[in-house]
Amino acid sequence: QVPLVESGGGLVQAGGSLRLSCAASGLTFSNYAMGWFRQAPGNEREFVAAISWNGGRTYYADSVKGRFTISRDNVKNTVWLKMNSLKPEDTAVYYCAAGRTYSDYNSTYEYSYWGQGTQVTVSS
Repeated sequence: QVPLVESGGGLVQAGGSLRLSCAASGLTFSNYAMGWFRQAPGNEREFVAAISWNGGRTYYADSVKGRFTISRDNVKNTVWLKMNSLKPEDTAVYYCAAGRTYSDYNSTYEYSYWGQGTQVTVSS
């Protein structure tokens, strides 16, 4: 079993909603900040959202602020990304990541574990 497994991706119409889940195993979940990143074909992997180890702080890319919400449950060892008002430019493979970071939550270098990714496609 891999440490992080994403689920919930799929095909939605523009303006629709989707909720991604990331289940963690094999690590002490509560010790890690959790992040969501995405990568579209031809693009670099970009930061989407992050949440601190206890859920006290959240961070969002400007492109998704006000539309996406990140949350976590340290008992269930799960982090979610609720996506509303989806746009075609949100189309990408979404990756869940875990890292022992206390700063630079938007940097891929701060994360030690990565899931396999889940495809999100938004049609126009």
